[in-house]
Amino acid sequence: MKPDRNGAASGERLHKVLARAGLGSRRQIEDWIRAGRVRVNDQQAVLGQSVTGADRLVVDGQAVVLAAPAKARLMLYHKPEGEVCTRRDPEGRPTVFDRLPPLPGGRWISVGRLDINSSGLLLLTTDGNLAHRLMHPGNHQEREYAVRVRGQVDQAMLDRLRGGVELEDGPARFLTITAAGGAGLNQWFHVIVDEGRNRLVRRLWASQGITVSRLLRVRYGPLALPRALARGQWREATAQELAAVSERPATPRRSANRRLETRARPRLR
Repeated sequence: MKPDRNGAASGERLHKVLARAGLGSRRQIEDWIRAGRVRVNDQQAVLGQSVTGADRLVVDGQAVVLAAPAKARLMLYHKPEGEVCTRRDPEGRPTVFDRLPPLPGGRWISVGRLDINSSGLLLLTTDGNLAHRLMHPGNHQEREYAVRVRGQVDQAMLDRLRGGVELEDGPARFLTITAAGGAGLNQWFHVIVDEGRNRLVRRLWASQGITVSRLLRVRYGPLALPRALARGQWREATAQELAAVSERPATPRRSANRRLETRARPRLR
């Protein structure tokens, strides 16, 4: 550890420590620090502050107990339609957290979200740093979706979606679009994006006047939705799967697609 200005061991940045404890993303916690919600040793915390295990941390008046670092856990969950990804829903709708095993002294952190009308692979972890890295736009983690669309799709439209269109929050595109069955006004496609903007897949199709009638996420980064995992079921990631998402950089696009084709193409109906 490097000494701070007072000659003491500088420890680790406060926002990283609280993120690893699962309290939120680093950016969220930085906002909390700016808002005066975090205190260290009875003093208001400041951005960039470092702490050690001997410091007393308080968030919103509640003491934060930092357990010894534990091995990260990663869960693969097959989210069904009708569930939300928030921890508590003011409308009383079921959430993805209702089905997961409890974590005494900790909590599951959702790696991104799927909207209530979408289903498929949702990753959850106990490691705030891992969740943050998997969601960070700069890491370009690919997300692949099986999408059923309603409307007349032509080649010019597909070319525009690959080339990029302007949405209300900036330009976006599909990295790839692959026909996956169906006919007439109800066709299936597999599409890949490498960012997690809200409802991005639906909005890209909507920009062409096409409605998405079903959306299933079949891959996040190097991990595919397991064939044997039914809707509403979860399983722990294997050591190999955990290692795959912990590696840097993200899995190259070509090799990730090859694994998906051999492991996890869902039955579309």
